[in-house]
Amino acid sequence: MNAAAPFVFSVFFLPSGTHACTTLAAGRKATSDGSVLLSHSDDGEAFQDPRLCFIPAQDHAAGSLRPIYYDTEDFPRFVGSDRGSCYQPQAGEQPSKPIGNIQQVSHTFAYYESTYGALNEHGVGIGESTCSAMFGTNATGYGGKALFSVDSLSRIAMERTNSSRDAVQLMGSFAEKHGFYGVGSFEGTAESLMVGDPNEVFVFHILPDPTGTSAIWAAQRVPDDHVAVVANMFVIRNIDFDDSHNFLFSSTVRDVAHQKGWWKPGEPLDFTTIYSAGEYAHKFYSGRRVWGSYRKLGITGLPTNYTDLRYDAVYPVTAKPTAGISHKDFFATHRDFYEGTKFDMTKGLAAGPFGDPNRWSQDKSAVKGNWERSIGLFRTTHTHVVQARKDIDSVLWFGPHAAATSCFIPLSSRGTSVPVAYQHGTPHKLSRESAYWAHRYTANMVKLKYSAAMNDVRDLQAKFESQGEDVVLGFQAATVEDLNSAVAEHAGQVVKAFWDLPDELMEKYSDGWAQDGSAPGYPEWWLKAVGYQDGPPPPPKIEDARSAFMALV
Repeated sequence: MNAAAPFVFSVFFLPSGTHACTTLAAGRKATSDGSVLLSHSDDGEAFQDPRLCFIPAQDHAAGSLRPIYYDTEDFPRFVGSDRGSCYQPQAGEQPSKPIGNIQQVSHTFAYYESTYGALNEHGVGIGESTCSAMFGTNATGYGGKALFSVDSLSRIAMERTNSSRDAVQLMGSFAEKHGFYGVGSFEGTAESLMVGDPNEVFVFHILPDPTGTSAIWAAQRVPDDHVAVVANMFVIRNIDFDDSHNFLFSSTVRDVAHQKGWWKPGEPLDFTTIYSAGEYAHKFYSGRRVWGSYRKLGITGLPTNYTDLRYDAVYPVTAKPTAGISHKDFFATHRDFYEGTKFDMTKGLAAGPFGDPNRWSQDKSAVKGNWERSIGLFRTTHTHVVQARKDIDSVLWFGPHAAATSCFIPLSSRGTSVPVAYQHGTPHKLSRESAYWAHRYTANMVKLKYSAAMNDVRDLQAKFESQGEDVVLGFQAATVEDLNSAVAEHAGQVVKAFWDLPDELMEKYSDGWAQDGSAPGYPEWWLKAVGYQDGPPPPPKIEDARSAFMALV
């Protein structure tokens, strides 16, 4: 390929802020319980819609149409009556208007969705990560001709498929036929999904074609004993076009590369080198998370440095862990700030005296630079982990707001409702009825004294996530009504506990005091770093003051 191949640019609309998400996947032989795992952290900006919604199974009349909407992802992401009670119009809201339609099918499956489809009744799960790409376009009605975003594709897959392989092929075919558009910027014109079921999981990449009316896509199967990571950059390398079991792809993958002079028949076709526009945002923004995630999943010895991640295939597409991976390992990975490594974000002056790894966005600062990007992130809207299991309920583990200070609750693939507190909440107004705000409130209160207060958070997470596993054990024998009730009761306890926690943290750590009345102050290294020793001198001893006074008189 010509390394200087240009990004094909046009004026894109930007539906919402940057979406810098991390996704993980594990095959069934790589996990400790034989389930397929996949995950998604929805790391948007401040105004994304945080709600988890249940979309019921539905029957449709012959000849009916399925509307496709322009996806903004900000609150409210959808207003209408055709996707369950979660989206019923509220005062002052106008129903969303479709930008096109496709033929409806006679029956659609039930599923959970947040920004994207998450898990359906057949155990098909999805996680999303926005990527850069060589081509971009706009949606129909918004300056372009493409009908589908990844949001809509993921919902169509939830509604119509009972396997990950079928989901990949369905999404790809619809995008080819009707066109695909990304979120609308150089860094977000393409998408990657983890698509799994109880048997297998795929890494799926998609971008618009150069005409703006179709799509280029490829998917690689994760070996059953491997894990995979995508962090806002394509990872699929050489496609084996003769291996239909492990690779799925559009004809445009080869056709466009050949037409552009980027690839010749008979040569290996490296999807990332040809179709990625490079690392998202800045160097190490994606690569560090890939390295960090593999590290947390037990894969060591990978380099921390490289020249250009697009051309330097320093990280494997998939890798084999040394021990079985559990859903809790995925929780821990999404909560990681590289603790214990040379990139530890809880260390150094930027972390402050109490080891706070969070770094606020600096988009409008006159001081130019970049923060290290961690896997755990303060601006996460939610994180979910899908535990797809054979012959037993699959589980959606859902944690509102930032994973580090959230608590994952389980929902069953047989469930037919979402606990009310998780359906409720706008990022624009604090609500005591919202699970999202309970965890967001906790996250901000923890900043009082992060290194100490996080111990209180972790204790609560361990308690309720352990109780959540007990809830999961009861899924299989329970009726749908009983499992809905068990989930709701557990979720209610979690939300109450995390609304109580900020008050407890305020009592415990306010004004720099400890609960025993002492003032432990700041660590010595930080006092030296900020020039504490160069501050005003201490007052003189009383006898020295008296002597000085007597000398004057």
